Amino acid sequence: MVNLLGKETLKTVNLSFRIPYFTQWGQNLVISGSEPLLGSWNVKQGLLLIPSHQGDQLIWKGSIKVPSGFECDYSYYLVDDNRHVLRWEAGKKRKIFLPEGVQDGEIVELHDLWQSASETLFYRSAFKNVIFHKGWSLDLETPVGAFPTKHEQEDTVIVHFSVSCPRIEDNTSVYVTGSSAQLGQWNLQGGLKLSHAGFASWEANCVMRKSELPIKYKYCQHGKAGNISLEVGPQRELYVDSTSNSTPKYISLSDGIFRELPWRGAGVAIPMFSVRSEEDLGVGEFLDLKLLVDWAVDSGFHLVQLLPINDTSVNGMWWDSYPYSSLSVVALHPLYLRVQALSKDISKEIKQEIMDAKERLDGKAVDYEATLATKLSIAKKIFSVEKDSVLTSSAFKKFFSENEEWLKPYAAFCFLRDFFETSDHSQWGRFSQFSKEKLEKLVSKDTVHYDIICFHYYIQYHLYLQLSEASAYARKNRVILKGDLPIGVDRNSVDTWVSPNLFRMTTSTGAPPDYFDKNGQNWGFPTYNWEEMSKDNYAWWRARLTQMSKYFTAYRIDHILGFFRIWELPEHAVTGLVGKFRPSIALSQEELEKEGIWDFGRLCRPYIRQEMLQEKFGDSWSVIASNFLNEYQKSCFEFKEDCNTEKKIVSKLKECDGKSWLESEVNVQSELFNLIKNVVLIRDPEDARKFYPRFILEDTSNFQALDDHSKNVLKRLYHDYYFQRQETLWSENAMKTLPALLNSSDMLACGEDLGLIPNCVHPVLQELGLLGLRIQRMPSESGVEFGIPSQYSHMTVCAPSCHDCSTMRAWWEEDEERSSRFYKTVVGSSEEPPSTCVPEVAHFILRQHAEAPSMWAIFPLQDLLALKEEYTKSRPAAEETINDPTNPKHYWRYRVHVSLETLMNDKEIKTKIRSIVQSSGRSLPSLEQADDTPMPVTLPDKQQLVNGQRKVTNGAAQK
Repeated sequence: MVNLLGKETLKTVNLSFRIPYFTQWGQNLVISGSEPLLGSWNVKQGLLLIPSHQGDQLIWKGSIKVPSGFECDYSYYLVDDNRHVLRWEAGKKRKIFLPEGVQDGEIVELHDLWQSASETLFYRSAFKNVIFHKGWSLDLETPVGAFPTKHEQEDTVIVHFSVSCPRIEDNTSVYVTGSSAQLGQWNLQGGLKLSHAGFASWEANCVMRKSELPIKYKYCQHGKAGNISLEVGPQRELYVDSTSNSTPKYISLSDGIFRELPWRGAGVAIPMFSVRSEEDLGVGEFLDLKLLVDWAVDSGFHLVQLLPINDTSVNGMWWDSYPYSSLSVVALHPLYLRVQALSKDISKEIKQEIMDAKERLDGKAVDYEATLATKLSIAKKIFSVEKDSVLTSSAFKKFFSENEEWLKPYAAFCFLRDFFETSDHSQWGRFSQFSKEKLEKLVSKDTVHYDIICFHYYIQYHLYLQLSEASAYARKNRVILKGDLPIGVDRNSVDTWVSPNLFRMTTSTGAPPDYFDKNGQNWGFPTYNWEEMSKDNYAWWRARLTQMSKYFTAYRIDHILGFFRIWELPEHAVTGLVGKFRPSIALSQEELEKEGIWDFGRLCRPYIRQEMLQEKFGDSWSVIASNFLNEYQKSCFEFKEDCNTEKKIVSKLKECDGKSWLESEVNVQSELFNLIKNVVLIRDPEDARKFYPRFILEDTSNFQALDDHSKNVLKRLYHDYYFQRQETLWSENAMKTLPALLNSSDMLACGEDLGLIPNCVHPVLQELGLLGLRIQRMPSESGVEFGIPSQYSHMTVCAPSCHDCSTMRAWWEEDEERSSRFYKTVVGSSEEPPSTCVPEVAHFILRQHAEAPSMWAIFPLQDLLALKEEYTKSRPAAEETINDPTNPKHYWRYRVHVSLETLMNDKEIKTKIRSIVQSSGRSLPSLEQADDTPMPVTLPDKQQLVNGQRKVTNGAAQK
């Protein structure tokens, strides 16, 4: 084109966007992209779309003029009237590729579909690199977004079809078939075959006459065995606006994901320390995972889930068995090292020492201290022989260079911990304050302790090698290895030493009263300084996830509620009841005074009267009062300065050890704790004019002694604080922090959302594509005692139990009346239930979960072993429980009483498990069979639950 001055002008193309999307009043759609024409990623400067109705759809459209050859990344955003972003698309950014032969003034129309987070899950490494890795590794057949060159026919339009098939199997073709002749008129033989364009995208071009539009169509897959899989759901439609003055010359259809029935898989969960094999040394080891993967495949599982595997050796005793109290959020635990694999040239003496240790440590439960000490002792002997060859090897040097940022502080911390005989870095003198200069001196080759530093490098290097070997083996066998991301770190950890600014060290993390503990929990971790973490876009969290992704393709976010709000306790608290949510909107002094609440000293001070002391302590009340309390007015008491916190009470009781009044039947500490928690309001330690209602304040005698007006006001404000006023704040908080985690790796993420669940949690998880957790005995639905697996949503992980509660067998035996209700309402039987969880009952419960719509059904190994009576009789059910949340000093030491080798050879239980998974329609990992036929399994339509002459049909479970 030439203008009036004789100069050639730039060719422009009319670029038109079209997307169906339902909005609420006051909401709009905006396109923002990488080029200035679309706002340079500034949503306020993006292209505002205009809505119109087309049948029962709301279609948003917009157009811009762009130069020929224009390329750009873009995304859709949902905004309010002020263009504040309310929601954005998930997945990769879209790309604009204009046809090479497009002429000046021609129209290129882009038909898009909103990309939801749930649709992008199959782009995560769990599916992309593991389960469907063969489909993702297909050869590239055509460039992405390629249009053919210009064609001359005026009455035609070039249509570019594009669909994503992330779940496609190897040797499968993709077609589009539809109502037009070019699409075979619904005959696959005449359909349009698509080419693989990379990243699971399949594309093809088709020249159509404009008179043939609109058309209806669907995509289908044609497998190597001749099987044809047509998309589910309604027919797709290519619609061209006939009211427009000009029709497009090119139409690009971005049709999202190939629509299939929801994918569902199954997995097994077991802590690393609980695994038993013939090779281990008193505890499960990383290399045992290879055998566990083999068993998982044989049993029909696509996933193996572990508890945290980070180093927890803080105290140098069995307390460190708690896997959620990390010494380092990156370093692996030496407990899981296989010492036999450290070298190929282990001396006979050390081999004999290993054999003796194996026999000595092969107990019913893990002996944490003896096992760790033995492994480190043997490892040091091997290290002294081969340290020079290992530390100078190219493999070690590569490992060190890639990990020195965390490895050096970790090794220095371990050295200082052992030197000062404490992990409390505030006791380390001049090393209390971390600095890079001090660190470099500590790890210098010139120091006398350099061998000790190198020993920690050496252990981490071999742990890396062994876990990497197991991880690669799992991926090769199409098994997802799922890790666990703890919500906290130990107060005395490498992370709090190196980055104290990221933590609120005067506080403690826990959970309010819930199913796990009616008194609340105090985990002892410092809470996070989210404001400080946000300054570098949560680099500390992103580094954690990047490190995890070296080994895992999925992970569980422990206590995901903590990313919405955390239950924050003062550092001096021992129990978990008297806390507050952070962040939260406190009750202001002005707000309370307007409501007639003004006596804050009375409401915030523990309410202690003489009659209460007499009732609690009997004849010992006066001596206890004289030791712990002051009488500030007649018959009214308050705690003395040296015992006015729970930790001070513990210390004072230790000083009084041996006193006669401590030997009474009364639990003095518990009762003193109850007194100090007898408050109605908690004053903010950082702002004296802010207050928080104590959890379950109506249960306190402090509250009961108030006048009716005060009671009514405080009950209303209590409900507002805990269940209403925070929802928007917590939702916004989660939408700041969780995306940083999810975007830092391509692992599949699941959230542990048990406990006191705010209303905002499930919508946010849905928005971000996070799977929630469903445990049948802790229903998320209101008004029911037991969850109904058949009603779970697809975006969930369901399980009959978890590590934080009793196993299926133990739960059944804990409460006879509850088991009877379950048997009647869930199983559907009016008969007396068996006294124990017999294999028939176990089968019923497991199958019920396998048949749930949940994307994943993950079964604790203990629950699976309940299918075989021989395994249930060899150990009491109560011994199978991994954790007791009510006991802060619980010993995490459960070991499976059956070795992996025994399970591998037990065809009976593998067949039982695989039949449950297979009959439920869940995906099964393929077994190595010559003819690729499925494992022969038969299952009756009705599963009998035998107890005397009773028979209960499986159908009753679906009430």
